[in-house]
Amino acid sequence: MFSQLYLLGSINAEQRAIERFSPTLRFYYTLTDNPTVTNWLLWVTITALAILVYKLGFAKKLPLLKSLIIYLFLIVGCLFLTFLAIFLPITEGLMVAAAILIIYKVRLRKEKKAGTI
Repeated sequence: MFSQLYLLGSINAEQRAIERFSPTLRFYYTLTDNPTVTNWLLWVTITALAILVYKLGFAKKLPLLKSLIIYLFLIVGCLFLTFLAIFLPITEGLMVAAAILIIYKVRLRKEKKAGTI
């Protein structure tokens, strides 16, 4: 009887913890139902979005070695962001930043093509 109550309580606690996850992590967890794969997917997503935001908004033409160093630090920094993204909407913020920068770049290219800039 006590083991059944303990099992019921642990399922309840696990469900409450999953509900506190960020939306992207919750989506990946329900998709895979494997915490290890979920964390790797979250890290890959954050890293890809961070690289996209960097390239769209901040990247300059640099020599190859300097670019490699920057991307290495960006990838390592995304590990820290992944820990924060468990409960905070880091991935969603990067998605919004990428969308804004994509819109900006498209409009800038359109204006340059039209000759108004």
